[in-house]
Amino acid sequence: MLVWDGESAIGRWRVGRVEPTEQCQAFRGTLGTKVIICRPADPEAKGLVERAHDWLERSFLPGRTFTAPGDFNSQLADWLVIANRRPRRALGCAPSDRVTADTQAMLALPPVAPAVGWRCSSRLGRDHYVRLDSNDYSVHPAVIGRRVEVIADLDRVRVLCEGKAVADHERVWAKHLSITDPTHAAAAKTLRRSHLDLVRATTTASGEPNGDADVEDRRLTDYDAARGLTETITGAVEGGVA
Repeated sequence: MLVWDGESAIGRWRVGRVEPTEQCQAFRGTLGTKVIICRPADPEAKGLVERAHDWLERSFLPGRTFTAPGDFNSQLADWLVIANRRPRRALGCAPSDRVTADTQAMLALPPVAPAVGWRCSSRLGRDHYVRLDSNDYSVHPAVIGRRVEVIADLDRVRVLCEGKAVADHERVWAKHLSITDPTHAAAAKTLRRSHLDLVRATTTASGEPNGDADVEDRRLTDYDAARGLTETITGAVEGGVA
């Protein structure tokens, strides 16, 4: 049994019944478990979930610093070993005393693991970046304009094009950042230079002046003469107008 407090990624209550998302249904079906979503405005059911969060916030988080999500999980795992050995009045024993019995009562995991993480498909734009959770990750520019598949989990962000990996980044949990692989940046620079060389060569072959051709430097008086201002300026000077 899996219990959630009205997460939109899991499902919602509609017309008196629960509507799980397609991904939740696939996950639940693979594991063979039941999903319970707390009803709206049900403080008693929500309290079961919120009390666990509140306990971690008051007992685990104060005074700690973390360098990365992995460091957070490592410290939490070490702390839970100690915390679960403490007796609980509601249980009449320590949580660690219940682990063996609970594990024996659980069903075995299925032979095929459920699909987890994020998957999406899109066509790679000219900036050769894909967006995931407000962050932009670079992709090799050789596949610009082609359809790519983004596969992400809690640790990595990978991009595939026709089954071939064209990007592999560490997942970044900060927001609004651009993560660039130096190899992708160098490849993009090379492609831009090749494109400019091709345009320059094409322009030269067509007989039009390119950016390297010599351009005549005109005198300002030539523009005055072209607009018929030479006689007017000469007459003004001879008449004593400076």
